[in-house]
Amino acid sequence: MTVQRQILVSLLKLSKQGAFQKELLSKDARVPKGIANEILKKLCQDGICHQKKGIVEATPAQRIKAAVHAIQLGADFERVCNFLEWKEFESLAAEGFKANDYSVKSNFHFTYLGKRWEIDLVASSRPLVICVDCKHWHRGWSKAAIVKTVELQIKRTSALADAFPSVCEKIGLETWKNALFVPTVLSLTQGPFKFHNRVPVVPILKLQNFLNELPANTHLLTRFSIKTTSERQKLTKYLH
Repeated sequence: MTVQRQILVSLLKLSKQGAFQKELLSKDARVPKGIANEILKKLCQDGICHQKKGIVEATPAQRIKAAVHAIQLGADFERVCNFLEWKEFESLAAEGFKANDYSVKSNFHFTYLGKRWEIDLVASSRPLVICVDCKHWHRGWSKAAIVKTVELQIKRTSALADAFPSVCEKIGLETWKNALFVPTVLSLTQGPFKFHNRVPVVPILKLQNFLNELPANTHLLTRFSIKTTSERQKLTKYLH
């Protein structure tokens, strides 16, 4: 397991800049070439990377998978995260929502009550508007960090719901008569708990399961309900 962990960390390090020669893997991990090649073969079979003619490559999705696997094997969390680009994490999350027929706005900026706000991902599929904070943690999870992150995301989501009349066209929701804004935190790995204040904290590799179960469980989550009453200018907001 220790050797596999070393190979995974080296894979993340070397693939950060793109494809690389497989000989570099054993050198970087300080593992005998034969052993490194056997582990690499297994990783390719598991869909964590792929190689062709001695060149190893890993897609952003594969790199996330490699990172999670390395952490599960005991690799240092901060070191692993240092080899991941934040944009990789965010892009993978966006693709996950798009694959489930959500429209996605990344790094969404808006102004409400004179203050500028930003939400990493705003994913919409009528009537749901999932407001996602992508947490690419460098120092692991702590309960205090989760609580702070969730509370801030609730404030951002509430502000977006309040700002609905001025931002609905920007998000592409101008034809919607009602919407449920759901604050969500997306993380690299599972934290000490799955929910705080009825806000889900979802590991990236469990995003699909979360989206599958979301429509039937929205009533259990913190959400902000917006209903238009006339031409989207008058609306009522409910916090559930």
